Amino acid sequence: MKKQECVAMLLAGGEGSRLSPLTKNIAKPAVHFGGKYRIIDFSLSNCTHSGIDTVGVLTQYKPATLHAHIGNGEAWGMKSDRGGISLFERQVGAPNAYSGTADAIYQNLDFLRKQDPSYVLIISSDHIYNMDYRAMIEHHKATGADVTISVTPVKWEEASRFGIMSTDDNHRVTAFEEKPLKPDSNLASMGVYLFNWDVLLSSLEQDAQDHTSDHDFGHNIIPGLLAGGAHLSAYPFEGYWKDVGTIQSLWESHMDLLGYTPKLQLDQETWPVLTKKKNLSKAHVALTARVNNAVIGDGTTIYGNVSHSVIFDNVRVGENSRILNSVIMPGVQIGKNVLISNAIIGEGAIIKDGAVVGQMDGFEITTIAERTTVRRQYPAVIPAKLTNQVYFG
Repeated sequence: MKKQECVAMLLAGGEGSRLSPLTKNIAKPAVHFGGKYRIIDFSLSNCTHSGIDTVGVLTQYKPATLHAHIGNGEAWGMKSDRGGISLFERQVGAPNAYSGTADAIYQNLDFLRKQDPSYVLIISSDHIYNMDYRAMIEHHKATGADVTISVTPVKWEEASRFGIMSTDDNHRVTAFEEKPLKPDSNLASMGVYLFNWDVLLSSLEQDAQDHTSDHDFGHNIIPGLLAGGAHLSAYPFEGYWKDVGTIQSLWESHMDLLGYTPKLQLDQETWPVLTKKKNLSKAHVALTARVNNAVIGDGTTIYGNVSHSVIFDNVRVGENSRILNSVIMPGVQIGKNVLISNAIIGEGAIIKDGAVVGQMDGFEITTIAERTTVRRQYPAVIPAKLTNQVYFG
């Protein structure tokens, strides 16, 4: 087999408990985003546009939807005899289940050995961003690093959610700590690591023999390499990047799609986000409806009013209903005289006539689980864990 310069490995096995109840039945990378995409589409599209055509996707938690979405990789131009997308599944609780992000790669070293790459790109597949990995590879070569970590500054109040590092004037990493309680820096790892193949191989083999290790890149591999004197370089990324691992951040990233000059644009001709195609009719907006500053998915019918919201495919919004500052996932059916504000409504949910979901003046985002029925006259049918999140008129 011809030697590959760079092979990508996408970590897609996470449960995403902070996105509950949206991740009750699907893995976090399979969560819908932006009107017609899923979160994993961004990492896969970045690989395609960066010329990386050999990708391993490592799955574990409830992978069926994710596998069906990826299929044979055709949507990302990776259906080929050379390279393509390979799925590596484990089952939660099984004897060979992945015990950490590093262990997931370790268990699939045979795949990498067959590819014989110069570099291996390790990617978390639950972030929203458009990135040319080729620029990161060139930075890696120029610095002569053993490992390059893509970084971006984050808000100080959010820094404890990330792997945080300090660097010198030449972008060499001088300190790294995974999710520190009191961070000394706000320079966050984006969960994109570029390894020299030999460095990755030796690090994983050594880590596998350490029975005290969590077998995690952020907690073990990166700190271990830094402590051992390896050359770790930080690659500064200046574009849009969002970790959508919480309900709040997922909602915020959707709101970033809206406005006259949105922070996030998905329809760029030079870097489109690719996804599995659906054969749906165009959206229908009735003459009596009002739509302002919104994304409307295909197959959707709007009879009510939608403002500053993202509406996915095959949604129905009934007469005199109002949707404000909200995200409505695919297949949601919204009756008449409904008010939804500052909310995320899960796929296939049914919102009956007259129901009120969310708070007009609140900052907390209301979340409705997929295929939940919200009835104005029967609040008792809402699952107990949602009773504090659903409001009735």
